[in-house]
Amino acid sequence: MASPVASTVTSVLTKTVSSAAPSSTLRATPQGGILEGANPSVYDPKNPITVFIIQAGIIIIFCRLLHFPLSRLRQPRVIAEVIGGIILGPSVMGRIPGFTNAIFPAASMPALTLVANLGLVLFLFLVGLEVDLRFLVSNWRIAISVGALGMILPFGLGAAIAWGLYNQFRGEPGTVVISFGVYMLFIGVAMAITAFPVLCRILTELKLLSTNVGIIVLSAGVANDVVGWILLALCVALVNAGTGLTALYVLLVCVGYTLFLVYAVRPGFLWVLHRTGSIEKGPPQSVVALTLLMALTSAFFTGIIGVHPIFGAFIIGLICPHEGGFAIKVTEKVEDLVGVLFLPLYFALSGLSTNLGLLNNGITWAYVIGVVLVAFCTKVIGGTIAARLNGLVWRESFTIGALMSCKGLVELIVLNIGLQAKILSTRTFTIFVVMALITTFATTPLTSALYPRWYQIKLASWKRGEIDWDGNRLTPDGGSSEADDLSLSKAEGSGVNRVLTYLRLDSMSGVIAFVSLLARPRSSPSAATKVHPSKKNEVLTQPSQYDESITQRPLQVHGIRLVELTDRASSVMKVSEVDETTSRDPIINTFRTVGQLRQFSVSGAVMVVPETSYATTLVERATDVAADLVLIPWSESGAMSENSLIEEGSGSRFANGSFSHYVSSALKQTSHATIAIFIDNGFGSRRRTRETRTLSRTVSAMSAKDMRSNATIPVTDQGHHIFLPFFGSEDDKAALRFVLQLAQDSSVTATICHFELPDSIHDQIASNQDSKSHAHTPGATAEELKSPISITVNHASASHYATFFALMRDSLPSTLASRVIFTSTSLSTSASPIADVLSVAKKEVGISTKNAGDLVVLGRNAAMRSVLSAAGATFDNHLLFENEAEYCLGGVAEGVIKNGTAASLMVLKASGKES
Repeated sequence: MASPVASTVTSVLTKTVSSAAPSSTLRATPQGGILEGANPSVYDPKNPITVFIIQAGIIIIFCRLLHFPLSRLRQPRVIAEVIGGIILGPSVMGRIPGFTNAIFPAASMPALTLVANLGLVLFLFLVGLEVDLRFLVSNWRIAISVGALGMILPFGLGAAIAWGLYNQFRGEPGTVVISFGVYMLFIGVAMAITAFPVLCRILTELKLLSTNVGIIVLSAGVANDVVGWILLALCVALVNAGTGLTALYVLLVCVGYTLFLVYAVRPGFLWVLHRTGSIEKGPPQSVVALTLLMALTSAFFTGIIGVHPIFGAFIIGLICPHEGGFAIKVTEKVEDLVGVLFLPLYFALSGLSTNLGLLNNGITWAYVIGVVLVAFCTKVIGGTIAARLNGLVWRESFTIGALMSCKGLVELIVLNIGLQAKILSTRTFTIFVVMALITTFATTPLTSALYPRWYQIKLASWKRGEIDWDGNRLTPDGGSSEADDLSLSKAEGSGVNRVLTYLRLDSMSGVIAFVSLLARPRSSPSAATKVHPSKKNEVLTQPSQYDESITQRPLQVHGIRLVELTDRASSVMKVSEVDETTSRDPIINTFRTVGQLRQFSVSGAVMVVPETSYATTLVERATDVAADLVLIPWSESGAMSENSLIEEGSGSRFANGSFSHYVSSALKQTSHATIAIFIDNGFGSRRRTRETRTLSRTVSAMSAKDMRSNATIPVTDQGHHIFLPFFGSEDDKAALRFVLQLAQDSSVTATICHFELPDSIHDQIASNQDSKSHAHTPGATAEELKSPISITVNHASASHYATFFALMRDSLPSTLASRVIFTSTSLSTSASPIADVLSVAKKEVGISTKNAGDLVVLGRNAAMRSVLSAAGATFDNHLLFENEAEYCLGGVAEGVIKNGTAASLMVLKASGKES
């Protein structure tokens, strides 16, 4: 028998179902979406996210596609975003019937605008972080003069053209009635402002940040940016205020709030940052949350007092400290979301609000031309005159003026504020958007034409007094220039005195050991034994333990760290703060410490450049420091990244990749210095093999691992043995001289073996050396292979190099005779010549397992493998190298590496030789 409770529940359910069945109005909203026939493109106020995703996806994809060709013209992304908005708006695709109502319906625009404005607030916070007031303080005189004259002239002529714009377009729909004074102030600000963020990116891409032009423009841009935002805040306050007295109150409150943030909030914020270790170790998530809350709260306050919310966020960015890279680290946390999602939406909205169809009569086009000319010419003339008055040459001054004319995204933000405040009509807004696009587009090509790299080098040499204005070298009377000292040292055959080394995390140990070995013979003996001060007189009466006159000039080593420059704001900030970045870089500091301990002169620099410019930057740096030797350690993974790992024995280390391309580019561009490519295999320490971790049944491999197994056994024998196979080429001659310089250290022994080739084979190698190198270069054209430069090597005969080998052997100093051995052997071309070389190498290196590592030194000899193969020599068909790696290292190096030779490898390309 059923219980009363069960009967009651059954009765209620039956009545509910029967009463709901005939009525369709009581049914829940369909949740099946497109499965129930719903159209996702129809805007639903209760579920706006669907249409928002469609809009955001179209805008982001379209803008990215537009940026690809524009980036080839070195244009900033904001150009693509605004042009994309214009194309999606009423000017182009809006003319397609139904397009705007389907994709950008009027009811959906508030949600899109809300997200875009949130992104704008965060972006202005990032702009404040990017503005470093220390530039303004350290260069205040020229910054104020260039910034002031660069604002006064365009502001004045902008106020003049504002009279015509005010009377011509003030009655158009979408505007409010305002006085001419407020309108004039807004137009003057729009004409005078400079886009600081875009300016930083242009200076970085053109490698001008470290030049006088870059420092002056950056300093003046900071001053211009701050003053421009203050004037814009005043303009917005005047528009939003009902009376002049209210506007005064708004301005006073804004000034008081700024002082409160600077003198009350900032000290407390710094205390929190030091307390949490955010400056030393980077901000944790709680500090990032606090910083963003401060920015949003400040934006809220400036919004409710009658000033736009972006000013509050901008001020919070300004008060954030730059010490310890805090501003850069906060920017890294936020910038991707803002740059990828929010900003494209905002600037695309600018394009959607732009209607080129309104530029439909002569008077409107006359104002377009007038606005462009006033905005561009006045900024160029003002910046040029100010720079010239500060002592810069005319071409530098014009470059500064051209850079200061950049409008970019800051101008578009100003225009959108004017459109939202109903100061500008849609037609006037369109006129100024066209002006912003033209001035921003023209900045990069104009700067490149006015201030190319060759002119920068010439101007720097002229200012140092090394050349006259026509390029003729000058030598002061009674003295010698540094260049003369360099020439003299090279003429005296003093070997390698200046080294430029590319510093990488994955090869630091080998580079340090090698540079220390190179510098060791120059180091002076250690100081006399320390004694008690009371016995100082006794020590002074004793003869010196060594003769200081024989101490040589210390080896000069310049380290360079290459950091990839991306389109992120944090990457650009690293460039503008490169001196502080260099001082904090752990690899540079480690290298400096080693130099002090090993007694060689060290300097280091961090260069933030695009990855495609790595090789050019390395070559330019080598020229700047007049390097005799450029040391390039080969990547452990074959990639430019220092953290990538590969399995031991994998051939991908020498595959055609980013690092091979980087080295080949450096080889092609460098002719004034010897290049040494260093492949480390435990140099300076005992070679360790990678252990394979096995599973254990009894204990965990992680929890019970004996850390003593990772201990490095000290090397008691600091000696090295060097093996050099000499075939006969300019590269081999450079390698032989270099080996003898290394052998000056008493702990080094060397075997130099001359592998004699028949004259016919040698001549063919000499004549095909460069052309074969081009053939291995990706992208080499038929014209490059046929060009005269391909046959520029020294076509010396085999007897010439045999004579050189004999001369170096017979003139060997007595101090080296017991440690350096010269041998000769004939190299057969009918069998396997590389195998003959490897058999000798195996007998020479890797014999001692307790020394500090052996070294095989090779001349590059890029064409040798191909010529020997054509002559009938046989090789292993299983290639380890791909074309680009063989171009970099030469054919002989492959056999050394593939054979598992227990030694590090160094491949040299001689200076003054085409690659």
